[in-house]
Amino acid sequence: MSITNKIQKNIILHNIRSVLNVGAIFRTADAIGIDKVYISGHTPAPIDRFGRERNDIKKTALGAEKSVEWEEIEDIYKLIDKLKKEEHKIIALEQSEKSIDYKEVKKHISGNVTIILGSETKGVDQKVLDQSDFIAEIPMMGEKESLNVSVATGILLYSLFDN
Repeated sequence: MSITNKIQKNIILHNIRSVLNVGAIFRTADAIGIDKVYISGHTPAPIDRFGRERNDIKKTALGAEKSVEWEEIEDIYKLIDKLKKEEHKIIALEQSEKSIDYKEVKKHISGNVTIILGSETKGVDQKVLDQSDFIAEIPMMGEKESLNVSVATGILLYSLFDN
């Protein structure tokens, strides 16, 4: 009898400010079957430092903050190193000279995947980009240079994991 290992799909929310974005990302994570959401930097967690549920996240997550496993982490760089040792491909969602079209990323990955999302205003830190295996970018055709982080997350996740 052979045992098939389940592919792990994770997200890291690093320095995301908006509780509404966090809640929306949890909802999308639940919809696509994300295994774990890591929360780092100043990203608000579904449970505050006093152990209380955050109603503002709960309002947009609609229960997904309870159905998707999550963990607050202190050091994103140590987490990335750990995940790489566990054979995760690390994909940052960001505009960069080294980015590739988000539709091309799926061709380059198999196995465990972790997506990194960054600040709504500053994006993903350069040091984090340097540790990433791929930088995915969603091309913009209008006047605005980026999408809301929760919208961009949904686009990337469905392009990668919706068979």
